[in-house]
Amino acid sequence: MADYDVLVVGAGNAALCAALAARENGARVLILEAAPEHERGGNSTFTAGGFRFCHSGIEDAATDVLTDLSEAERARIVLPVHDRDVFYQTLMKVTHHQAEEDMAWRLIDGSRPAMVWLRKHGIRFIPMFGRQSFEVGGKHHFYGGVNIEAVGGGAGLVEAEVARALKIGCEIRYETAATRLIQDKQRRVTGVEVRGPNGYEEISADAVVLACGGFESNPEMRARYLGPGWDLARVRGTRHNMGAGIRMAIEIGARPHGNWSGCHSVGWDISAPPYGDYEVLDNFQKHSYPWSIMVNLDGKRFVDEGEDLRNLTYVRFGREIMKQRQRTAVQIFDQKTIPLLRDEYRIKQVTKVTANTIAELAVELEIDPATLTATVEAFNAACRPGDFNPSVLDGVRTEGLSPNKTNWALPIDQGPYEAFVTTTGVTFTFGGLKINDLGEVQDVSDRSIPGLYAAGELVGGLFYENYPGGSGLMAGSVFGKLAGESAAASTGHKQAAA
Repeated sequence: MADYDVLVVGAGNAALCAALAARENGARVLILEAAPEHERGGNSTFTAGGFRFCHSGIEDAATDVLTDLSEAERARIVLPVHDRDVFYQTLMKVTHHQAEEDMAWRLIDGSRPAMVWLRKHGIRFIPMFGRQSFEVGGKHHFYGGVNIEAVGGGAGLVEAEVARALKIGCEIRYETAATRLIQDKQRRVTGVEVRGPNGYEEISADAVVLACGGFESNPEMRARYLGPGWDLARVRGTRHNMGAGIRMAIEIGARPHGNWSGCHSVGWDISAPPYGDYEVLDNFQKHSYPWSIMVNLDGKRFVDEGEDLRNLTYVRFGREIMKQRQRTAVQIFDQKTIPLLRDEYRIKQVTKVTANTIAELAVELEIDPATLTATVEAFNAACRPGDFNPSVLDGVRTEGLSPNKTNWALPIDQGPYEAFVTTTGVTFTFGGLKINDLGEVQDVSDRSIPGLYAAGELVGGLFYENYPGGSGLMAGSVFGKLAGESAAASTGHKQAAA
């Protein structure tokens, strides 16, 4: 008899969803976490906890997801419809229709059921008032599609999922890293070799779920797959996602899949440490750039800051910052838009410069004053009048610039001016393993590797070049739940645990 029915490698959202699903279907479950207990949760801990899922508005979402909202609170919320067609079009738009159709629809159609399932497991959700809405006429107008977050953000999500997993009988071992998959002569995965505080050991299981993240914490793999210079990028989250799950699977014949040269990366404060900070968490991000102009160290704009809603551009812009000199970009605001800045701009660790004139700002930033002044003056002259509205694509644009700013283009002309210095922070990598519609890992002959399942950031095929905000945690939950259910079923367990 195996030590466990299901081994889950990892302890972030995807892994914990796999563990919950396997356990509620009767499996004996062990969760292996490479990190010490105080660093558990992988990248999920560092997220804002936002989920993108299908709903038809606030009344619909409140029926089984936002169940804690009062009637008075619901009346003050304007939540745009985000049905399966909106979700699909958004995902395909940002990935240039490279996301695999089958995976896309499994994510989309599984999103609402997974949210309801999480809620039944005690995970609480609230609207993202501070980050994804603006108050207009006494109501909170939400935008961008990722409008609901777990209580306590990503850290709160992980804490709630861990507590639930332990309550229903899952076990967790910390500082225990999986190093090798064990197979029998019929190719079936029968357990893992692990490295713990006391050395190496083997743990047997009837099925293994890999959900231990991508390779974004590994500078050697970043340089090899993302390209030159990416070894120098900051990492937004855990230091433990070294690509081990992907490596172990490929070593036994799994098919590499997806966008291996792509990743989720964002504008990140230039003073942030090499890896995520467990106190600051995701507040090093600087995501109010649509209300700014963004320049490089040569004092030149290089992106259309208002190209689209922030949730659909921030990942791609992280890569654009990497292309700039010293991998640096500066966001410049004036007094008209400073009140719109998210709370992350007000942390004590922020890298900020304030000045009464653009020329003075440039001196402090060590940018040529004449060049930056000319850039701002040209931008201001190109701004066209319109009704500025930060919650929609308002069409307030510039004309005659390259690149133009196509929304939210207000002149930068009311000092004092504030500038925030950013670099690129890597969140997770897009390349990984291929799975089928049961969550089984596929080999290079497109056959399932018996007993091996995968979920989360180490699964390829869904995100290419870009990413719609809130779909990462949602994919982790959908495919984690799928992998856990399938793993339990493969061991003969189909009845819910007591």
